[in-house]
Amino acid sequence: MAGRVLLMVERRNTRRFSFPGFLCNILLLLSAVFLFALAHPNPLSVNGFPVAAYIAFIPLFVLIRRVSFGFSFLWGAVYGFLCYCAYSYWLATFHPLALYVITSLYLFWMAIVIPLLKLADVFFPKKGYILQWALWVGYEYVKTLGFNAYCYGIIGYSQWSWPLVIQIASIFGVWGVTALVVFPSAWIGKGVNFSLESLETKELYAETGKGKIGLLKDFTGFFGKFVLAEKIPALCWLAFLAFTLIFGFISHKDYSGYPSVKAALVQPNSDPWHGGLQTYREEFHKLSRLSDEAVAAHPDVDFVVWPETAFIPRIEWHYKYREDRESFNLVADLLHYLDSATVPFVIGNDDAVREMTEDGYIDRVDYNSVFVFYPGENVIPPRPERYRKTHLVPFTEHFPYKKTFPWIYDLLVANDTHFWKKGTEFTVFKIGDLEFSTPICFEDTFGYISRRFVNLGARAIVNLTNDAWAKDKCCQYQHLAMSVFRAVENRVPLIRSTATGQTASVDPNGRVISMADSFSETWLVAEIPVIPDESKTLYRIWGDLWGVLFLFISVIVLGVGIIIRVFIMHGNKNKI
Repeated sequence: MAGRVLLMVERRNTRRFSFPGFLCNILLLLSAVFLFALAHPNPLSVNGFPVAAYIAFIPLFVLIRRVSFGFSFLWGAVYGFLCYCAYSYWLATFHPLALYVITSLYLFWMAIVIPLLKLADVFFPKKGYILQWALWVGYEYVKTLGFNAYCYGIIGYSQWSWPLVIQIASIFGVWGVTALVVFPSAWIGKGVNFSLESLETKELYAETGKGKIGLLKDFTGFFGKFVLAEKIPALCWLAFLAFTLIFGFISHKDYSGYPSVKAALVQPNSDPWHGGLQTYREEFHKLSRLSDEAVAAHPDVDFVVWPETAFIPRIEWHYKYREDRESFNLVADLLHYLDSATVPFVIGNDDAVREMTEDGYIDRVDYNSVFVFYPGENVIPPRPERYRKTHLVPFTEHFPYKKTFPWIYDLLVANDTHFWKKGTEFTVFKIGDLEFSTPICFEDTFGYISRRFVNLGARAIVNLTNDAWAKDKCCQYQHLAMSVFRAVENRVPLIRSTATGQTASVDPNGRVISMADSFSETWLVAEIPVIPDESKTLYRIWGDLWGVLFLFISVIVLGVGIIIRVFIMHGNKNKI
């Protein structure tokens, strides 16, 4: 029944195939893909073009109106595939399967989302654009859930370089910024569709053969009528924009008066996983040399941070089991260096232990971990404080469906995938007066992880990252863009020690205070304000509530609207 009603509603919009119309649809699709990629950090600008985000979806909403429901699945699939080819092209150097997995995933996602947006347009012909706006925000929240969770490409993150705009993340999370950004596209897209259809109707039934200037005047006139008819939603958006800017101005705070600690952030400009034991030794010498340089230049440094898995041999494992003499010797050299240091070290390493595996055997299990060593206290023998990564990268760090999809698991193993086990504890470290936590690489793209750390007592976020595999500055800036939001959401400082970039210091306002040059062998000393936990941000209280609300309200409204429309049209059909 619902399907027949849908066909009845769409019949009036059905058009015969024409090559010019198909070409127009292709141009709209490519424009939407280009604007999406342009808004984020891209090869033209590592900051991205934030203003492009406010119009990025206009071509998409126009396209959705033009295509039929049946073909919307195909157009959506192509849009999703091309968007993530253009936006995350650098995945091709990450892993042989990574780009295929992500583009296929978003081919699938958009093959679902675009038809839902089409249904909103069909069953809500006047106000459907509002529902489309809400559905898009809800979709962006859904893409951060579950095994396939992937935060890259959330349009709200495109505003990262505009601190005045992103302060509302302390209230709504990134979802408030996404809502602010997407609405203009939905509203303007509706106006364009209304004007084009009105112009087409007038040309068809009244005046034909008008020149381009006459058509433009008519189009402008129709768009003006739309603006008058739909001014209330637009005024509401303008009010929210005004609130965003005013809140961004008044919430800015100067943190220079707080006591602070200093951290030396080491950037070795290399991928530690490439090479054998000799390479690992060279990397250790480089890390120690850069650390010594930083401490010598800044004797008041309180601790040193090395990036994710910067030291490859498993420190505790090789010290305890000594299966390989050369690896043990390198670990011993590291421990001697750390024990003779004047400050604590925060180090990324593989935490290997013997545990019961899912197959029922006692075997070595690896955790992607952070160790904190205090000279003279827990170095020899190594008894570091530790944090084990709790949210692993899907497919390339973690694949829990070995028995369900053995062929995928075997394919990943054949492509040299290193699997880790998930950690379960959200650790808060303390050095001097600073309590901090250490999300590892991919983890700082998720708001809930840093929120949980801060609610457990962390007063700073210290991120350890290795994006060296991408060999691409845009990838590193896209990652940085998401990190900035974690500082704003929780009103705590954030620092990043990365393998090749972007090593940086971010204040609680989301302002990048200092940053090391990309792809350079260097170090950066960051001054971290020690801020007492006097009040919680609203985001810390309710987390991703606004993403949940957009999702459930939009889905419920769409479902109820379809049901009501079906009953109304069915009743009218029976009367006839």
